[in-house]
Amino acid sequence: MLRMALALVLMLTLAPAGFAQEDTPAVDRSATGGAQTLEDILARQAGQKLDDSFRSDAVGDPGNAANIAAQLGTLGGVSDAETWRALRYGSANVKVSAGGDVATVLVQDGGMRWLEFRDTTLRTYGGWLLVGTLVALLAFYLLHGRIMIDDGRAGRTVTRFKAIERFGHWLLAGSFILLGVTGLLVLFGRVFLVPLFGKDANAFLLEWSKWVHNNVSWAFILGLVMIFVMWVVHNIPNRTDLHWLKKGGGILFGHDHPPAKKFNAGQKMIFWSVVLFGGSIALTGVALLFPFDLPLFAKTFHLLNATGLPHMVGLGELPVQLAPQEEMQLAQAWHAILAFVLMAIVLAHIYIGSVGMEGAYDAMGTGEVDEAWAEQHHSIWLEEYKAAEQEPKDSGAPTPAE
Repeated sequence: MLRMALALVLMLTLAPAGFAQEDTPAVDRSATGGAQTLEDILARQAGQKLDDSFRSDAVGDPGNAANIAAQLGTLGGVSDAETWRALRYGSANVKVSAGGDVATVLVQDGGMRWLEFRDTTLRTYGGWLLVGTLVALLAFYLLHGRIMIDDGRAGRTVTRFKAIERFGHWLLAGSFILLGVTGLLVLFGRVFLVPLFGKDANAFLLEWSKWVHNNVSWAFILGLVMIFVMWVVHNIPNRTDLHWLKKGGGILFGHDHPPAKKFNAGQKMIFWSVVLFGGSIALTGVALLFPFDLPLFAKTFHLLNATGLPHMVGLGELPVQLAPQEEMQLAQAWHAILAFVLMAIVLAHIYIGSVGMEGAYDAMGTGEVDEAWAEQHHSIWLEEYKAAEQEPKDSGAPTPAE
């Protein structure tokens, strides 16, 4: 069901870029006999919306037919230009012996919509999402300052995370940072790096970014599996989370810090965001590493159609037969969308775990946290920890005779 919901969000995201058409004034093309004009070419180069119906509909017109002597050729009464236009816009009468309707597509027009989405919508909204997150965190810091330990440090520490837990966390965090940086270089390199350093430097960075991105991805998947196995039992929602949210974690609404277990509600939301979004990012990433071997979206669209959700939101029947190139385009788009969302979430997590809260970094730095910090932010967990420490190490061992 989650996979279906994610695919629906993708379709809602791509729909405006893929299907929205703006009304454009009629263009006088009488001087070119109906063909494109210089204004059409300049508008396309400038990235403006262009009504291509004057080309896509210009097929099968008897007025464009060859003269009677030339009609004995292989094209019959159809001109070369009409044939190529029909192939370009998917209206040619193509017959295949195997592969279904997908195999009749000789020119995959969806690649242009994907490229436009990547170069405009994705860059614009993804970039501003990250910038907006950084600005919001800076504003929060200026307004609230650093979250301090109310009564100062106690000078006594308790073990918050074991070495294996910290290893899994830093493996996941370090690999994600590398993946994020290299992914941003690939997406924005042509826009920002080329004007500053030139094409050769950008090409060098992109070559190494691609290598790092493809290989570090396996470390990310391993770290994701590790933190899920180790922490999922501690991240099951419970009633204490509702109270924590009502109090704003003791951060948003004063300094009344609500009790929490090993992970509070905010940390649980980050955990499930990392697991669900990171899992989907990893799945689409594997599909991109092994192109055409792992089709994801055709089956997802089939399940979505069965629910009726696409009709409810006005998308109609989603395609259940997709060309391999279309599968890759959708996988890349979904991969990038979730990556931007998860980067914004992780930025907030990094802020709280570093400059945003006194004593928070110690949990993953050394594994030992000050007892006063634990009492303030995870009081229930601290009580359980102390109770476990006071229990005999081996209650089943025989007591030596006196």
